[in-house]
Amino acid sequence: MRIGVIGTGRIGTIHANTLSRNREVGSLILTDADPARAQELANRLGETAAPGVDEIFKWGVDAVVITTATAAHAELIGRAARSGLPVFCEKPIALDLPGTLNAIAEVETAGTILQMGFQRRFDPGYVGAREAVRSGRLGRLHTVRALTSDQAPPPSSWLRLSGGLYRDTLIHDFDMLRWVTGREVVDVYAAGSDAGPPMFREAGDVDTGAVLLTLDDGTLATASATRLNGAGYDVRMELAGELDQIVVGLDDRTPIASTEPTGPPAADKPWTGFLERFGPAYEAELAAFVEVVLGRRTNPCDGREALQALRVAEACEVSRRERRPVALLEIPGRAETAIR
Repeated sequence: MRIGVIGTGRIGTIHANTLSRNREVGSLILTDADPARAQELANRLGETAAPGVDEIFKWGVDAVVITTATAAHAELIGRAARSGLPVFCEKPIALDLPGTLNAIAEVETAGTILQMGFQRRFDPGYVGAREAVRSGRLGRLHTVRALTSDQAPPPSSWLRLSGGLYRDTLIHDFDMLRWVTGREVVDVYAAGSDAGPPMFREAGDVDTGAVLLTLDDGTLATASATRLNGAGYDVRMELAGELDQIVVGLDDRTPIASTEPTGPPAADKPWTGFLERFGPAYEAELAAFVEVVLGRRTNPCDGREALQALRVAEACEVSRRERRPVALLEIPGRAETAIR
């Protein structure tokens, strides 16, 4: 199998390394907006660099992995679909609903594969939480608490391209709410604060956000995120039911300290970022994509699944801006698909 990797930045480099070690992948063609960066990675991996995206399609590949800046995702997904190629794409499909819906339509019209990169679906902690909920171990689920806290903010230049805290960061928590619980979000009430560094206000974004979400079975959920968690990178999900309570992301590297005299000690080596925390999950999702391309398994996260998480993020942006509860029915693009 020959795979084209479009984008050789931080996450593209990780994916290229993972694919180069996969025994089912014979070779890679790498390209980037910075050709020198693609060539350097190709030299390091013993793979081939292409001068541009056109060559990826002209030289012939069996599948495409897209890790470019978000603005290019939808166009590249469409181009791959029209070429009949399976695609793995980092989230999101696009930063708006029209772009997302158009790309999904291209894939569905062509009858090709689009697997989205929501890597938490491959993290053992979240997998265990899903199994606990689905098995009935917790009984009736009544409360879910999710959080994502970055140790340090991204560069100011990235903020304007990111889509904002809800679309860029909390979208992972929204996907996990659906995937772990098997329920849909009915409505949201979101708030955000830009009281931190001025670059957030200048970008029209917030550095900290919180959301109250109601699921379609009455379960209440909260999701919060910040770009300014100096203690370390902190990602957790707590699920409480009438019979039991569990937590994802609580280990000896969780950057939190107890004030109780007999509480656990602070982490000696707290997580510093998502690439470190979810390294094995990133590898597992690419291995799954190869299996999907080979026809050995079904798509674990298609475009419609990504659309639903984006709709929740869009509802949060409306809620924050207008300071009111927002029903998901207000957000176009509803997809009648089962949650896998």
